[in-house]
Amino acid sequence: MGYAISTVLDRPFDEAVEATRAALKDQGFGVLTEIDMSATLKEKLDVEIPRQVILGACNPPLAHRALQAEETIGLLLPCNVVVRDLGAGRTGVDFLDPQIMSEVTANPGVTAVADDAAARLRSAREALEQVGAR
Repeated sequence: MGYAISTVLDRPFDEAVEATRAALKDQGFGVLTEIDMSATLKEKLDVEIPRQVILGACNPPLAHRALQAEETIGLLLPCNVVVRDLGAGRTGVDFLDPQIMSEVTANPGVTAVADDAAARLRSAREALEQVGAR
């Protein structure tokens, strides 16, 4: 099994980040954290990579259900989403597949939450793909 739900958008990076935030919001996810990987690596290691951010997305009802099923599931939360500048006006968006939680825990209660979260993230990807083509 792969670990990502991915797409490539024919949109510049900044537009793709905003569209990703909106698609997540439409599926009940808020962005709790944002890590600018390119800025961090430049600052800490003086290396340059194409623009890339990690968005820490959370759907509170799903997170609560997961915590009810597995008290240490917070180790696998929030759902990470990576937005990467691919150049030439194209941007990659990768959602961590929540099914990973099912594989790690083998807990049926977590599996039910992971199924719900995965369906929502796939819907977010589909929404992005609709706005991603020019």
